[in-house]
Amino acid sequence: MVEEKKNVVRKLPKFVRQNRAQKKRIKPAWRKPRGIDNKLRIKEGGYGFLPKIGFRTAKSDRGLHPNGLKEVLVRSMRDMALLKGVAVRFSATLGRKKKAVLVAEAKKMQLRILNE
Repeated sequence: MVEEKKNVVRKLPKFVRQNRAQKKRIKPAWRKPRGIDNKLRIKEGGYGFLPKIGFRTAKSDRGLHPNGLKEVLVRSMRDMALLKGVAVRFSATLGRKKKAVLVAEAKKMQLRILNE
């Protein structure tokens, strides 16, 4: 599943803003082309790609951490009660003592910890 996702991600084009290399003030973040004669909007060859539904990731791979596991945010011991086969990320608002207890429990349950 993860190997397939890596292959799909490699095939995806980079959706960058048109003319981003010509003007320094134009950031590379995607903006939809709206001009009347815009070649990218008209889908002329050699001008890059528009994002389309066909580039979307497989439903089974969406929302997964790059290691292939589903990521769960843990704030307390109750959140860890029924977890199995997931990657655990501890909340940033946890204190040092409580986090140490939760880390020990997660290791005992053999969960993957993302931010120890």
